[in-house]
Amino acid sequence: MARGADQHKNPQSDIQIAQAAEMRPIGDIAGKLGIPEEAISPYGRYKAKVSLDYVRSLDAKPNGKLILVTAITPTPAGEGKTTTTVGLGDALNHIGKKAIICLREPSLGPSFGMKGGAAGGGYAQVVPMEDINLHFTGDFHAIGAANNLLAAMTDNHVYWGNELGIDSRRVTWRRGLDMNDRALRQITSSLGGIANGFPREDGFDIVVASEVMAIFCLSNDLEDLKRRLGNIIVAQTRGREAVKASQIKAAGAMAVLLKDAVAPNLVQTLENNPAFIHGGPFANIAHGCNSVIATKTALKLADYVVTEAGFGADLGAEKFMDIKCRKAGLKPDCAVVVATIRALKMHGGVPRDGLKEENVAAVEKGFANLARHLENLKQFGIPAVVSVNRFSADTEAENSKLKELCAAQGAEVVIADHWADGGAGAAPLAQAVVKVIDKGEAKFQFLYPDEMPLRDKIKTIAQKIYRARDISCEGAVESRLAELQKGGFGHFPVCIAKTQYSFSTDPNAKGAPTDHVLGVREIRLSAGAEFIVAVCGEIMTMPGLPRVPAANNIDLTEDGRITGLF
Repeated sequence: MARGADQHKNPQSDIQIAQAAEMRPIGDIAGKLGIPEEAISPYGRYKAKVSLDYVRSLDAKPNGKLILVTAITPTPAGEGKTTTTVGLGDALNHIGKKAIICLREPSLGPSFGMKGGAAGGGYAQVVPMEDINLHFTGDFHAIGAANNLLAAMTDNHVYWGNELGIDSRRVTWRRGLDMNDRALRQITSSLGGIANGFPREDGFDIVVASEVMAIFCLSNDLEDLKRRLGNIIVAQTRGREAVKASQIKAAGAMAVLLKDAVAPNLVQTLENNPAFIHGGPFANIAHGCNSVIATKTALKLADYVVTEAGFGADLGAEKFMDIKCRKAGLKPDCAVVVATIRALKMHGGVPRDGLKEENVAAVEKGFANLARHLENLKQFGIPAVVSVNRFSADTEAENSKLKELCAAQGAEVVIADHWADGGAGAAPLAQAVVKVIDKGEAKFQFLYPDEMPLRDKIKTIAQKIYRARDISCEGAVESRLAELQKGGFGHFPVCIAKTQYSFSTDPNAKGAPTDHVLGVREIRLSAGAEFIVAVCGEIMTMPGLPRVPAANNIDLTEDGRITGLF
């Protein structure tokens, strides 16, 4: 998040700004979109679910224009992707366009861990910020409950006679918890005697890495959700035959737990513009995009829809294009790539304590990272605008050099001030985006075709997006890929799980590394989500808390006011 006490004329924390916001009743926000009162289910005064019946009634309406906000490879210096998404949505409304933003819901793990929330920052936020970053409308609790119901029913099936012949050594379905808890990554369950079941190795994933979350975000409606839940593979028999959730009769009950959650959540920005916040898969583990239902609904209700994909464009934008757009039939019209001068200098080798000093040479060196992301977007046929979040230490010489470098890539650069000035501060960005869209130059295409073999899909992503020389797969990985290809899953897209901090699997390799080898250590089948996960490097599906977690600074005052939450 591009923020700092030196960045704003009256420095306040994000939570102080959000708590001072003058929010309008959620019915008023719905009314701006033409959503009738009977089509929303309020959760308090300022957030609501939009009914699926109403969503279905919009099918015949034409779609608006879809704008993807992505970013350079993240650094500790901060980039501000969510802040830019909110600021651009407000800016489009500010210049007279009808726009909606679509974001993911934040996970409690990062909120109490290290990354922070996902509600924007400064004067480009969605509110009620505290609710959004905490329990919100309970969607994640429902997803975790559905995930764990399936785990309980799988173990229960084995306990009561195991009619399907599940091999307890080959139960692959893990439990879920929306909290960073490294102690639960790998456990032994069912200890304590016969009454507690058959002891086996087990483990927890964070809820946002669960296949249920991915299914939730890729489903088109309740029927599609239930179908996908039934296709989840939970285990294998001794004969290596797959056992699905539908075979243990879990899909219906899981869908019941999710029936309210799957309706999109409507909230507002600080400027009282509409925002859908729904679903939240991680981009370094899962596909990193908000729900298909929310995005499609927004496209029917507005002329412009601004959404984001997690982390840098190599992870988030690639998965947005090759997984979400492929599954949902979406075609983005423009991309916005977010950067900061500070982050570019860090990619250029400047340590964090030296970022306030002018260093044009470091900007030029670090530009290699931004240039690669711009080149990658061209492979998808999507025109891009570069948005730079301003910091007070940025100099004219540094900004001029960046504009010169981007011009050589055919991309316009806009210095944006939405953190400090909200929609008005991003008006030039909105105008640049509208201008690009009006040119009609987007010719969207996928990186690879459905029929390409799975191994070749992984290699294509590695070489074309990460600029790796090759991929390396151990024998077990090669065997699993061959097994999935033969089993009829070869048409699925691939979801790369790897560090978000580099194009390579080495998080310390900044800039634009080349000639590395992408090591694939595990292949996971997400049969319900309908993609294959290639786990690369040391990525974890259950993060841990840092030495000093954000939770240390979060508190509640005597009058019930939350403090320390960003």
